[in-house]
This record gives sequence, structure tokens and C-alpha cells, in this order.
Amino acid sequence: MVNKQKILIVDDDENIAELIALYLTKECFETSIVHDGEEALTRFTTFQPNLILLDLMLPGIDGYQVCREIRQKSDVPIIMLSAKGETFDKVLGLELGADDYIIKPFDSKELVARVRAVLRRFQVKDPVPAPSNEKCVSYPDLSVNLTNYEVLYKGSHIDMPPKELELLYFLAASPNQVFTREQLLDHIWGYEYIGDTRTVDVHIKRLREKIKDHRSWSISTVWGIGYKFEVR
Repeated sequence: MVNKQKILIVDDDENIAELIALYLTKECFETSIVHDGEEALTRFTTFQPNLILLDLMLPGIDGYQVCREIRQKSDVPIIMLSAKGETFDKVLGLELGADDYIIKPFDSKELVARVRAVLRRFQVKDPVPAPSNEKCVSYPDLSVNLTNYEVLYKGSHIDMPPKELELLYFLAASPNQVFTREQLLDHIWGYEYIGDTRTVDVHIKRLREKIKDHRSWSISTVWGIGYKFEVR
């Protein structure tokens, strides 16, 4: 028997939470509902979900802080839910480590589609038989291994969520080639991703915080177009 994937639903609106649980249960997910930030952090440990649907406006600890604390110990996928649709709120959520951002009110089919899309992207981390040719690129002080999802920078292993690592590998595997934001969205997130190109900018910013420019290479912005992994 295949184990159901578990979704933790964090929303202080009981009606919305129950409705989301109903949608997901019909799609064969196992769900658990909590209504505040503190309970979410506790339930995360005991329930061990495969994905979290996290409302931003929570009593006590808000969704941003819940996301921040979970990201300190886990890279479990997080989809933020909010009635706040301003670009600032979306970017802040993504910068804190959210994998997607859905604006309320939302369509049930879109919600389920986004949950499945995020889970598919995350599952590439699952162990797979080793291929005959390992997917790895190396430069001075940097090695990016897509086969076992490891980044070695200046002799140290760098913790990196799947999409950041995939973005770094994709750029580094094609040195000096310029990619538009739309191309990067398509290659890394896939055609099913429903979002905007700011997602790419946020992930590039995170990469630059972890991987500083080197005298031999750098992640460069090509103004008005996109990004490239520049090798000098």
C-alpha cells in the first residue's frame, strides 16, 4: 500500500481550513489542520508533513515567522496563502523560503495543481539509482552535483533547497550563456508553474548570498535580459 502524502494546513479561518482539507482529501492526501503559529510549529514536528499550506495572518506568531523557523531546520515545501497580493508580500514570502504563494480567494483546482507541482519539484531529491554519468560541474572553489544534490564551495558543503541548486547547476552547466527569466522559469520550475519572473530574481539573490563572486567566475546579471554564469 502506498503511503499518502501529508499536508499540514495552517489557517486561523476554520471554514477555509476545512474546505482546503476537503479538496485535498478527495485527491488522496492526508491532512492535518492547525489554527495558529505556535501550534503549527509543534504539529510540524509530530505530523512530519510532506508540504505545508501556511496562511500569513495568524494569531500570535504570524506565517512569516513560522516559515522562518521551519526553514532553520527543514526544507519541506511551503506554499503561503494570503489575501495580500502586493508584490512586496510575495517577494518577502519567497525570500524567507516559501516555494509558492497563492492569493485568496483561490480556485480549488488551482490549489491542488500547485500542491502537486511543488511536490513534484521537491521529490527530485529522493534517492535514485546512480546514473552511469554523474551530473556535476566544477570550477575553482565550486562544485555542483545534481546527482546527489550537493554543493561544495571553498571546501565546505552548502545547504541549498532543491530549486536553488537546480538553478545554479543549470546556469553553471552552460557557462557564459545568457538565459532570460522566462527561460529559467520554464527549465527550473516547469510549464505548470503559475508565478511571475520575480521568483527567479529572489532565488538568484539567495544564491549570491551563499555563493560569492569568484575571480574566475560569477553569477552575472545581464540587464534587461536575465542572468548567466560568467566564466573569466
